[in-house]
Amino acid sequence: MDQMKDIRWKQRFENFEKSFKLLDKYSKEPISTELERAGIIQFFETTFELAWKVLKDYLKAEGYVAKSPRESIKQAFQAEIIEDGHRWMDALSKRNWTSYTYDEELAEKLVNEIREQFLLLLKYLYDKLIKER
Repeated sequence: MDQMKDIRWKQRFENFEKSFKLLDKYSKEPISTELERAGIIQFFETTFELAWKVLKDYLKAEGYVAKSPRESIKQAFQAEIIEDGHRWMDALSKRNWTSYTYDEELAEKLVNEIREQFLLLLKYLYDKLIKER
């Protein structure tokens, strides 16, 4: 049973890794159209969703309990798996916002935040967990 917990986060990490690499790759490209902005935002949504689920599964394998994204982020910060818990909460808030509304000006601001802030958070998690895998 313990081996199954360990395998679960590693399986989820594989999906996170694929999504993270796509976000990383395309966020470095020039963005000039609404479609390209929407694509970066969608990659961010998917990658962030997988990130908190990887955290949840990793924490479970380590003996912690976290059920929601917020709980997973708080617990991962306390366990020093991630840095900058406030920025993670901001990323969670922005990810939630993107699911319910679209405004071109806000989308441009979000793409900048993804490129300048959130991608770094996800990279730190990726770099940390790739060593554990």
